[in-house]
Amino acid sequence: MTKYIGYIGSYTKKESEGVYKFILDTEKKQLSGVEVVASLDNPTYVTISKDNQNLYAVAKEGNQGGVTAFEIADDQGSLRPLNSQVTPGSAPCHVSVDSQKQLVVAANYHTQLVEAFATNSDGSLQAPTSAKHEGNGPHERQEKPHLHFAGYTPDERFVVVVDLGTDTITTYQPQDGSLEEVNVLKTKPGSGPRHIAFHPNGEYAYVMTELSNEVIVLKYDQQDGRFEEWQYISTLPEDFTENSQGSAVHLSSDGRFVYAGNRGHNSIAVYRVLDDFTVEFIEWTDTEGDWPRDFVLDPSEQFIVASNQESGTIVLFERDPEAGTLTLVQKDVAAPEAVCLKFLYA
Repeated sequence: MTKYIGYIGSYTKKESEGVYKFILDTEKKQLSGVEVVASLDNPTYVTISKDNQNLYAVAKEGNQGGVTAFEIADDQGSLRPLNSQVTPGSAPCHVSVDSQKQLVVAANYHTQLVEAFATNSDGSLQAPTSAKHEGNGPHERQEKPHLHFAGYTPDERFVVVVDLGTDTITTYQPQDGSLEEVNVLKTKPGSGPRHIAFHPNGEYAYVMTELSNEVIVLKYDQQDGRFEEWQYISTLPEDFTENSQGSAVHLSSDGRFVYAGNRGHNSIAVYRVLDDFTVEFIEWTDTEGDWPRDFVLDPSEQFIVASNQESGTIVLFERDPEAGTLTLVQKDVAAPEAVCLKFLYA
């Protein structure tokens, strides 16, 4: 029997109390054990260190925002708070950590900042350094920069920041705990890029746009951190005219399939990666709830778990590793204001 521990980041505007954990039993094909493991204000995104020793959550403390560090204290997934580093202004919306657990980076949708937090030996955080974005875009939600993702390239030489407000994907090089800008790619005006996921070969990446509801395929130069546009493909049916906003994007670890979330259409779009690393559409899978903010492949990649923020549920799908398709296994598992999902590493 194989059981995996997962964590849920959430909004705490209604009934949620903070960070939750859950269990996936791959033999029973069942989600269970949703419970609070950390009381925190609006921990909408969490990330886990590769050694499974620390969890980092974005957090709000009064009129300040930042990141809180936790120790994963036992094999049951309990969390013990280490420290928080907060600064005046809104909380970030995304957080990542490198595999050596030396630098935590966070993107802030409201303050225009990407922040870098050096770590201490126990995984706790030092005060951040920051870089500020400038500019805007043609869409009504692009009145200023809105950073939505900050994470590492596969070789961890660079940090990539995706900015919905300025239609940019910026590459930074970490330098002594701070970030130095290296390259900027301008995407299609008004597309609103949100999240990025790299192909395992490190030479291509896939971006989900929030405003234009597209997947952008990018060619990536590992030497200079430069991106080149390769393909744009819609994540919605041609005849769908209601409000929908792109959410998460993930790849299978074999690099054969791309999955993209649609909030509004309430689906996960599935794509096959072709020989030239462009993608072709396979299917849409209904997420059985409202506003799927995130989803995650489990460590075995036999399953995908999706979070429906507005309906307060998580949903389990079984994944066909050869076809890439998803089959509903379990729905309506209560998880209040669920936003982000992460599993411990196997």
